[in-house]
Amino acid sequence: MEMLVARRPEGDPIALYELASVHDFLDRPSDAVPLYRQALTGGLDVEREQRASVQLASSLRVLGRTDEAVGVLTRLEPSPVVGGARDAFLALALHDQGRGGEALRVALHALAPTLPEYGAAIERYADALVDD
Repeated sequence: MEMLVARRPEGDPIALYELASVHDFLDRPSDAVPLYRQALTGGLDVEREQRASVQLASSLRVLGRTDEAVGVLTRLEPSPVVGGARDAFLALALHDQGRGGEALRVALHALAPTLPEYGAAIERYADALVDD
């Protein structure tokens, strides 16, 4: 992948995003994070921007940088491109911060729309959860 990236113009955001994704796949999040940041700064199309943001946040979380991960995810608007991934990774990062009630609330709100008969009840129960 590095050879392919080297063929692209320097700083090509798509190439940087793809290389970051490979580093993530190889369980090298510390190598992926700066590449995701460069790709996002360089300007990606909307779909790749959404994916890169979720993947960046996931890598940050794995590295124990949960404050940064939560920040990335809370700034990211919900999108059909990444579906519930935004909220799933947000719930994981909140849990890692010891914010279990908030994590469960985020996860349940993300799940509720998929429960036609019970979604409204799950929304109400989620809203009633007490923070840790």
